[in-house]
Amino acid sequence: MTRILAGFVVCLALDLAVSAPLHAEERTMIVLDASGSMWGQIEGRTKIEIARETLAEVLPAVPPKNALGLIVYGHRSRGDCADIEMIVPPAPDSAGAIADVVRGLNPKGKTPLSDAVRRAAEEMRYTEDKASVILITDGIETCNADPCALGAELEAAGFDFTAHVVGFGLSHEEGTQVACLAEATGGRYIEAGDAATLANALRETVVAEAAPEPEPAPEPEPEPAALPFNLRATVSLGEDGPDYTDNPRWELFPVVDGTVAKREIQGAYAAAFEVSAPAGDYELHLRAHRIKRSMRLTLTEDILSEPHVVLDAGWLVVRPVRVAGGEVERGARVDAASGGVEDGSYGEGRFLLPAGQATIKGRQAAARTEVSATIVADKETVVELVLGTGVVRVSALYAPGGPVVEDAVRFDILSAATDLKGKREDVNGSYGAKDLDVPAGDFVLRARLEGVLVLSEPFTVAAGELVTQEIILDAGVVAISAPGARRIDILGPPDLKGNRKNIGGTYGESMVYTLGAGTYSAVIGYEADRPDAELPFIITAAQRTEVNNP
Repeated sequence: MTRILAGFVVCLALDLAVSAPLHAEERTMIVLDASGSMWGQIEGRTKIEIARETLAEVLPAVPPKNALGLIVYGHRSRGDCADIEMIVPPAPDSAGAIADVVRGLNPKGKTPLSDAVRRAAEEMRYTEDKASVILITDGIETCNADPCALGAELEAAGFDFTAHVVGFGLSHEEGTQVACLAEATGGRYIEAGDAATLANALRETVVAEAAPEPEPAPEPEPEPAALPFNLRATVSLGEDGPDYTDNPRWELFPVVDGTVAKREIQGAYAAAFEVSAPAGDYELHLRAHRIKRSMRLTLTEDILSEPHVVLDAGWLVVRPVRVAGGEVERGARVDAASGGVEDGSYGEGRFLLPAGQATIKGRQAAARTEVSATIVADKETVVELVLGTGVVRVSALYAPGGPVVEDAVRFDILSAATDLKGKREDVNGSYGAKDLDVPAGDFVLRARLEGVLVLSEPFTVAAGELVTQEIILDAGVVAISAPGARRIDILGPPDLKGNRKNIGGTYGESMVYTLGAGTYSAVIGYEADRPDAELPFIITAAQRTEVNNP
């Protein structure tokens, strides 16, 4: 299987991301989303497949001494808010067992993430012992619970409890609905939009080992320093622009014999970073959105050092639309890059990027577009990203005039044109009647329901257009009852060579199946004490046929 997890971004010396290490004395529980939405796709692969491979790659790096456990929700039944299970209790050297469990998960149900995190906290006796929970979710709470209120409750009652949240494929708006759970407990919320950033997020939370304690700071002089602080650092986007005040992150690291310490001695989110530090050499780190800078400096106790960092950066606002002047498409993916800095979002995005030529990419279903723009320091550049997409509203009827097919029909929009081998390109699809985004072009609609497969006539979709496609299955339903049967199979009519195709079957005494109009046979298989039986029947469109073999 092709691996796409390579490309994990290594945090270099300028990386200011705040790590969340797992200490040896801590117990940590992974809470994994296995709800039905994990069958959604990112870059052509299902989220559950990416999660399986990423955990299998990342977990072996967990130190064996770390007590690690696993709770899963939404993996056993549909529509059940109580579908929460602790599969692997927290224990040392459990990473292999967790990877094996995740490999066999089959997402089905809802997203009771709040109750799952509460269960994890209680399993680890969070009111008595130090504990951490790492929630990996691709959706928001769907079981009438409040993640923000839960975070406040756990923080108030916990001995030393921390929850980190990894939002896998969440939009910015969705992320804010779960980020509060982490923020209330002193944890981190990390966005993961693809396999590489998911691996990065797991390394930053699950795998990170406890960093060594910093060298103790020198004892202060008996006499207090005359200055309230000896470092005041500021930052601006442009050389002559005003100070940047959108709470940049600052960190101050001691430098001993030319080596930068692994832990900062002070850090803060502030427009101006004011610190009173012992005299010595330091490295100052700054992070503003995705832009990172660092500088070396020497502090003395009686002189105020006032470094000013110029980011040489500006704002880029990207509005993804189907056609020029259209409404913003909230589900469209936007990614922007400039000067080695990358950022992205779903829907309208506002990114702080280094000045220069920026590449902007947009994605909606199978549609792809790319433009460039010039970022000017301390200025805002607005780009309307035209996706050139339309919408196909799909539905199915059993026969002309109805009734409507309410079962989970599989709809696929395919290219109208075929390649040299007669194959069509898969453009978009869903289970059930939905609105599907497509690039402008010519398509056909394919509908599949059990024994029925129907292809529509070609149709055209223009950019910004809504096209309704109602496909006729020309199908009915057969209900077969055969008490005492071991197996039931449905065979089609014989072909020119007398062969009959097995259309569908099941083990048991009954079977309900959708078939296209026509003639079929039900083959009833019994145990050795009773001969098998074959019952012919006819399917009429939009009708139910009863077949009984008492």
